[in-house]
Amino acid sequence: MERRRFLGGIALGCVVAPLAAHAQPGAKVPRVGVLSGGQYESAEIQGIVNAFLEGLRERGYLDGQNIIIEYRSTGGSVDRAAVVASEFVRLKVDVILTGASPLVRAVRQVTTTIPIVSTVMGNPVEDGFAASLGRPGGNVTGLTTLGDELVPKRLELLKTMLPTVSRAAILWNRDTFGERTMKEVLSEAEAVARTMRVQLQLVEVRGPGKLEEAFSAIARARSNALVVLPSPMLFFARPRIVELAAEQRLPTMHSGREFVVIGGLFSYGPSLTDLFRRSAAYVDKILRGAKPGDLPIEQPSKFELVINLKTAKALGITVPQALLVRADEVIQ
Repeated sequence: MERRRFLGGIALGCVVAPLAAHAQPGAKVPRVGVLSGGQYESAEIQGIVNAFLEGLRERGYLDGQNIIIEYRSTGGSVDRAAVVASEFVRLKVDVILTGASPLVRAVRQVTTTIPIVSTVMGNPVEDGFAASLGRPGGNVTGLTTLGDELVPKRLELLKTMLPTVSRAAILWNRDTFGERTMKEVLSEAEAVARTMRVQLQLVEVRGPGKLEEAFSAIARARSNALVVLPSPMLFFARPRIVELAAEQRLPTMHSGREFVVIGGLFSYGPSLTDLFRRSAAYVDKILRGAKPGDLPIEQPSKFELVINLKTAKALGITVPQALLVRADEVIQ
């Protein structure tokens, strides 16, 4: 597999504090494997990779000088993650940085000894990656997006945006969380919807090729709003999701701003760039000798409410002032 390097505009001539591995002749230069579910050529992947590299730079690391970064991609297919991760094992990387829970699960099939830092785990305890958030144990640590806990908040915001909504669809993919967590997420979503007097239509999507079928089901059920749950597969299929929602004039709440900047109505979720920047601290600590099982899994510190006013206007929606004043970003 072709090795790709993205320095993301971080100048190699920057003045940084040299690490021992860089300063001492003959010292081993640490090697980090970065596994993404998307194509590295895409703007959003380059953006979050740049955030990770920024975090490394702040701690004195420069790729190609005192650290070596190996970039690999599954090409959008989680099924290939274990095969790709096996290459990191052969390269004897010191740490593997990866994204969502399905990727973590696949990497753990390959190695239980190489430290794994995840940037966007859903529920690491329920999914079996950690004994607890405070003391994970094992070889997985990193950050959680609280993906399963934000569904009620997203439904609340949907009701605020559309006070008269009576039937909403939820688009979900079963590979996002473990089976138990996924059942709890959907059950809680239904319970919250009942308190809002909103009937939910649960629409599962098994793969990108099933999106048209899913939206046809939503149209037949006459759902008048949509909530897209966090999912690596749905994230990488977001251009088509946004396009189909626009075709059906379906107001949609998304899980991240990456949907909204390409035309989605609005979103609420943690900042991916912030999470990737913070993940550099975990890599640094592990390279300095810390065990991943001793490093607490952290929760997001920055959440973003993003609204696309152009899309709202196209849908004939007047965005409530209460949402506009709460928004972290308003796209005109």
